[in-house]
Amino acid sequence: MDMPGVINTYFEADRRNDANALLDTFAVEAFVEDERARHQGVAAIREWWVAANKAAQYVAEPLECTVDCDKALIRAKVSGQFPGSPVTLTYDFAIKDGKIVSLEIQ
Repeated sequence: MDMPGVINTYFEADRRNDANALLDTFAVEAFVEDERARHQGVAAIREWWVAANKAAQYVAEPLECTVDCDKALIRAKVSGQFPGSPVTLTYDFAIKDGKIVSLEIQ
């Protein structure tokens, strides 16, 4: 699948449970919106990611990618320890200067 490099790095780091590599994909001012909550800044994103991994022990497998300029939509199969697993979620990324500036997961 042809994904922007930074997004490929994000999913690879997520799969390996490598918090430092995953956080390196984000710009300092980035935010993540997931489950109706907003996590602003790298420290908050780390807290969100660690808590999500601990609670759900999930694996995200990208299925489809659509890129339009600095935006990328990724459909991913997410499996883990949560009700309804597996589910297909949409990861809506915005990229600037090679870093993720926003990620909305729906």
